[in-house]
Amino acid sequence: MTDYFRWRQEDATRNALNAHCYWALRKEGKSVKSATESLLHLSVAQKNELLFQRGINFNGLPNWQKRGVGTYWQDFEKDGFNPKTRSTVKAIRRRLHTELELPMKDAYAEFIQNRLREAQA
Repeated sequence: MTDYFRWRQEDATRNALNAHCYWALRKEGKSVKSATESLLHLSVAQKNELLFQRGINFNGLPNWQKRGVGTYWQDFEKDGFNPKTRSTVKAIRRRLHTELELPMKDAYAEFIQNRLREAQA
């Protein structure tokens, strides 16, 4: 399962780079076909250079724009009130958390493994 998520993150990064390049070319007036064909045989370095020549540093973009986001349930403690004992108690609640700063490579695999363990608990 971890390999799947790692592949999806790498795919998201490739797609983000291609999309930024594509729209940079489209904004310059290239047609759909021309912009698409212009990117077909470019390497990652060449695509980064294409953006850099247009004032965009792909590596400087926010991580969520390059890698996507992670959304998962997160437990948190909340003060509650027990009407039977008329006392304040701690309650565990869940909320959706959106992670905008996903780690990369092995750190991402560890992040995914931790989320999977939490989901099984």
